[in-house]
Amino acid sequence: MPTSEEWKRVNQPLIAEYRANGGQCRGYEDNPLLLLTTIGARTGQPRTTPLSYTTDGDRLIVMAAGGGAPSHPAWYRNLFAHPEVTVELGDQTWQTRATVAEGAERERLFNQHAAQKPWTPDLQSMAGRQLPVVILPRQRH
Repeated sequence: MPTSEEWKRVNQPLIAEYRANGGQCRGYEDNPLLLLTTIGARTGQPRTTPLSYTTDGDRLIVMAAGGGAPSHPAWYRNLFAHPEVTVELGDQTWQTRATVAEGAERERLFNQHAAQKPWTPDLQSMAGRQLPVVILPRQRH
């Protein structure tokens, strides 16, 4: 599994490409991304992470998969200290409050996400943990 420093090295060029091209990244045409900026739980510094997403009505859904790592990714841990996040989707940016789905809603959203991203159950199996399902409401106009 990549370390957090390795993820940063991979993610920085991807974040730059995303922002330079209105959310388009080479190699991700069939797996659209959003950028999620959280505030570090320990550092208080902003941390931006590219994430694959699906939709549920007017909400964006992301999985805290961490590439199948056995522990939750840092961005997910940051949500507990600071649930107010910034979402970048294409050329739109907004702040929202992230929530973690639980119970029947979590199962429904996980299955819906897995139907669109068939590798999701494999990531959960690799991780050996239940992948948290995070809900990001869209900006209201």
